[in-house]
Amino acid sequence: MSNKGVNISIMGRDFSVACPPHEQEDLLEAARYLDRNMKDIQKTGKIIGAERCAIMAALNISNELLKLQKSTAGQDQIQARLSSLQSKIDEVLQEAESF
Repeated sequence: MSNKGVNISIMGRDFSVACPPHEQEDLLEAARYLDRNMKDIQKTGKIIGAERCAIMAALNISNELLKLQKSTAGQDQIQARLSSLQSKIDEVLQEAESF
């Protein structure tokens, strides 16, 4: 499978980005998300210039990602603990059925 150029638009500028076909929709969604973030930052009037808007958007998106990672970090441990408890419950129920 070869990468195909996908055309995206961010802040009125067009870019062609190589992307595997199965990831194209994700890339387009990411581009739309970045474009919205940059436009929102630009609307505040506090940040001037596309480069500064891009940096602020990158910081905001990185912050969102880190918060999400922190909030979901313990889920794997919780899932493992639940599986362990379920196994113990199943063992006890099997033993109870034996009597």
